[in-house]
Amino acid sequence: MKKAVGRGGGTRKYDLLTVLAVHALARDKGFQRQALRLISLVTARYNWQNDLLSIGQEEIARLWSVDVRTVKREMAAFRERGWLVEKRPAARGRVAQYGLAIAKILEDTRADWIRVGPDLDVRLRTEEAPEPAASTVIPFPGAALPSGESLWGQVSRRLLAEDASIHRVWFAALEPIDEAGELVLRAPSGFHAAYVQTHLIGRIAAALAVVAPEMPLRIL
Repeated sequence: MKKAVGRGGGTRKYDLLTVLAVHALARDKGFQRQALRLISLVTARYNWQNDLLSIGQEEIARLWSVDVRTVKREMAAFRERGWLVEKRPAARGRVAQYGLAIAKILEDTRADWIRVGPDLDVRLRTEEAPEPAASTVIPFPGAALPSGESLWGQVSRRLLAEDASIHRVWFAALEPIDEAGELVLRAPSGFHAAYVQTHLIGRIAAALAVVAPEMPLRIL
């Protein structure tokens, strides 16, 4: 996940907090309380720009309405889980500093992304994917580079060059079943077809218009 600052930073912040909350709601009350404490800590005191959480135990205790002993136990649990990383230990007259292990949180909550919706699921998976080099298109593991001079082969190559990560997740699985007078693509599932039809049909249509202007398009 990119740093949650700058353009699109607000969305990335909300995505992270959302998947953390949804992940917790699928678990027991103790875990839910712990996740809520982390969310309150992040929203109140975390510096997204510098990846820095700098706050004393007494202040955390007030924020959570608990005693310092509970704070120590919970912060240790967050470190053990790998969600918080200690950057600087506390010392006399100086509070501890932590970083938020966003990649670890996303890894642990991955199975629950789809509970929020396919838009968030594909957005986070797209941000996770490595970007291709500027001068070449690198196919992702498990997705062959489109080849051949078939209509769909030409369209698919354009889509891959435009956004390789979205191509890997959504376009690579589409199978052409008719290219004579109409491009008909079959998706591997009803959900897959519905998502492409709702969110990505415009991309396919635009690429198709370059290769075969006025060719009808249909997703099954």
